[in-house]
Amino acid sequence: MTTHPTRSAPSEAGGAAGRRELERLMALMTGDEKHGPAATSTLDALWVLYDRVLRVSPAEADAPGRDRFLLSKGHGPMAYYAVLAAKGFFAEELLPGFGSYGSPLGHHPDRTLVPGVEIGSGSLGHGLPLAVGSVLGLRARGLPGPRVWVLIGDAELDEGSNHEAIAYAGPAALDQLHTLVIDNASATYGRPGGIASRFEAAGWSVETVDGRDHEAMYAAFTAPHPGRPRAVVARVEPKS
Repeated sequence: MTTHPTRSAPSEAGGAAGRRELERLMALMTGDEKHGPAATSTLDALWVLYDRVLRVSPAEADAPGRDRFLLSKGHGPMAYYAVLAAKGFFAEELLPGFGSYGSPLGHHPDRTLVPGVEIGSGSLGHGLPLAVGSVLGLRARGLPGPRVWVLIGDAELDEGSNHEAIAYAGPAALDQLHTLVIDNASATYGRPGGIASRFEAAGWSVETVDGRDHEAMYAAFTAPHPGRPRAVVARVEPKS
């Protein structure tokens, strides 16, 4: 059985202080096409992952043993950029240039331009299949320790490629694979029984939590799931 150690405590900037810092960093990014709601719905989950769970840092960004985080929901990267800046992957001075000509921080993240970014993303439905491939690649290289996390939006479950990945990963026992679904009720088609039921039917370990509750997410992110991929559905009520 593969064990996956995690960080046991938040950093000094964690908790409420970290959340306020992220809001300051996000406020540096402006523009008409910033997809603000798509970004803010992911902010808390991203912070818990990077502050308390993921084993990756600027110094380890290319290390074979690092955890991989894939942002499939790449059309709203502001929160992602804020978290990466807060964690020192790049200087916060880059944030005001978000989306402008010549800035590395585009409306969709580019892995060749932004330190810490694992994939170029934004076209819906590709992140989870890429995460499955990443796990298979790690297995082929004899690296059972690194975990692969992918963040998808609930609307991405309208894309068939995700369902092929879900159907494969469970029977293949890809326990290095972790999928975080941000459920802000934006999907066109509802899932009978809810989003969690789709993963459960394919043999995944699944939990649904409040996407603003840091402790609940941390517990769900770090729960053991030997022999099964893990899915966490984080429900986030749209802010009025």
